Amino acid sequence: MSELVTSRIRATATTMGLPHLAANLTDHLARAAAAQMGYLDFLDLVLEEEQAVREERRVRHALRVSKMPHHKTIEDYDFSYQPTLDPRKIKDLATVAFAEARANAVFLGPPGVGKTHLAVALAVAACRVGYSVYFTTLDDMVRNLKAADAIGRRAAKIRGYLRPHVLVLDEVGYQPLARDEANLVFQVISKRYEKGSTLLTSNKAFSEWGQVFGDDVLVTAILDRLLHHCEVIAINGPSYRLKNRIAAVEDLDADIAATG
Repeated sequence: MSELVTSRIRATATTMGLPHLAANLTDHLARAAAAQMGYLDFLDLVLEEEQAVREERRVRHALRVSKMPHHKTIEDYDFSYQPTLDPRKIKDLATVAFAEARANAVFLGPPGVGKTHLAVALAVAACRVGYSVYFTTLDDMVRNLKAADAIGRRAAKIRGYLRPHVLVLDEVGYQPLARDEANLVFQVISKRYEKGSTLLTSNKAFSEWGQVFGDDVLVTAILDRLLHHCEVIAINGPSYRLKNRIAAVEDLDADIAATG
């Protein structure tokens, strides 16, 4: 193929928004020649790779705007450290059927057991198949809603939390809420009901939520909507976060004993 034609193809590919083809045309041609590809196979190769690159670019952008603190997956989670947790239940959730059904998942347990890890892992899985995701702690959401309310923008801010297909609401229960703050949370949960999925983590059992939200009636209304279509995952094992640290301390103690 002449340099004139390849230059024209690169220019056309760039104009059409096919940057991978423009940048890798020479490599594509070499592979096609080596494999003695027919015209249709060559076209299929070019389009398939362009689509894969475009999809990966979409996923990277979606993960970036999701504000998730990390992008850990189910495969990164050590289920052997939490023997009471059924991996099959988590892996079923990772099929992302919950997002299609606009259902919720709640992860309950003490600090460090991997609640946020699992919630984020499900959100990452949802993101990869095309669902929009947004991550926030409960405290940050309440603070942002109160700031918006102070300037008459509460409704617009609430719509921002309704927009994503999957909302990850982290650290529910770490700080008690005032009555007006709890009402803001209720508005978000209520308006997302059967319209989007919420993945929520909490270090408090549901029986303790009255202390967090300061109103048992309001808690009942929140739980009624949250749990109607919901998978509840209770994790009661040791701190996953301290796993490596504890192992390091044990190794150090063993070394000291051996040299002593």
